[in-house]
Amino acid sequence: MKPVTTLLRSALLVSSVLVPPMAAAQETRPTPEPVVIYRGATLIDGTGVAPRAGMAVVTKGQDIALVAPVGQVPAELAQGATVVDASGLYVLPGLIDTHVHLATVPNRKAEEALLRRAVYGGVTAERDMAGDTRALADLSRSALLGEIPAPDIYYAALMAGPSFFKDPRTAASAKGDTPGEVPWMQAITPATDLKVAVALARGTGASAIKIYANLPADLVAGITHEAHAQGFRVWAHAMVFPATPAEEIKAGVDVLSHACMLAYQALPVKPTQYHDRAPVDPARIGNPDPILTGLFDGMKRHGQVLDATVRVYAEGDKRWAGKPNPPGSYCPGELAARITAQAHAAGVAVSAGTDGETPAADAYPALHEELELLVRQAGFTPLAAIQAGTQMGARALNLESRMGTVAAGKLANLVFVAKDPTQDIANLRSVVYTVKRGRRYNRADFRPIAPEEAGDVD
Repeated sequence: MKPVTTLLRSALLVSSVLVPPMAAAQETRPTPEPVVIYRGATLIDGTGVAPRAGMAVVTKGQDIALVAPVGQVPAELAQGATVVDASGLYVLPGLIDTHVHLATVPNRKAEEALLRRAVYGGVTAERDMAGDTRALADLSRSALLGEIPAPDIYYAALMAGPSFFKDPRTAASAKGDTPGEVPWMQAITPATDLKVAVALARGTGASAIKIYANLPADLVAGITHEAHAQGFRVWAHAMVFPATPAEEIKAGVDVLSHACMLAYQALPVKPTQYHDRAPVDPARIGNPDPILTGLFDGMKRHGQVLDATVRVYAEGDKRWAGKPNPPGSYCPGELAARITAQAHAAGVAVSAGTDGETPAADAYPALHEELELLVRQAGFTPLAAIQAGTQMGARALNLESRMGTVAAGKLANLVFVAKDPTQDIANLRSVVYTVKRGRRYNRADFRPIAPEEAGDVD
């Protein structure tokens, strides 16, 4: 048998051949992050302040390094940088849609087509409000790594009462398993161990729990308490049936979706099941409505965000036009806009969510329609609508420190447009290029959605 010292020398000799010496490894240096100076644009920073002309936005890798007047960019920062002449353009934060459904019925080809149109249309982040998280996790990874042209995707794991899972959409999202019994779509009862349920939801890679329907106030409060204890966000329908908007606000959910669902608080008899919800009679809702005033005071006090989705109600008007007492029109678009206007006037943070898409043939995603409705029907100024589609979207995602405004230290998520959107919000449809995490997408390179990619986009 060889002495131990001989064995050790042999092992060291082999390792020196197979493993690079430490000195050599230390000589490997990371590739410097590219610096790009977008020079001369008018800045609309997403905070609601007036535009500033002649600005430079300097990006380094995936982050913003500096925002300053053109003449104040330090020479050492400019040295070796790529300079892009943005004179005559308007630069805004990348847009954020706070209500999409990419994978209710997963279809990768259609999903990628929608995401491509979104990023080339100025959208750099989306909040997916319940679907098959197996598909969403893969899409989210591909978007994050730049493997596909797409906004970043932040998605929810759904919780609801057992009776909700008769909804056929849940079967599509849980295909291969049982809806209500999978981590991304859980049926909650008084017997549920909420600590385990929340942990399972977190394990899907979701950013939050979405409380959907058919849960009483005590379970809404219990889910919210446990989620927050585990450092997890809670997004909810503004009426959970039977839990009311006031009970959800008291429970401390972080974001409430669908402005018109708040109106159920003012009804003398409230629906107790999601699938039995009744149309909201606009005549019962004041302008402004004192009961809603109380809700908005609570939302403002708790720092909660309203994901208004005005567009989904406007689409309902079109779908059910001319039909008496249409079963699918639970709330007219005019009322949704009026409630959203009251929330905004009360100082509630309102984000821009769509809950639907434009037809595949359309050049731009539905978020542009939502922003236009906020201005034309809900009385927002263009600057306030832009803030709803940027800073308030980031607030809904709890990512205000990383996106939603144009400032040093935040992600290099930007959209450059040719026309001034503060004069006409529709000018956001003049995208010249989008920058997402420092990667540039020129609108001239946009390939529209092809028929074979459309899937169920329409």
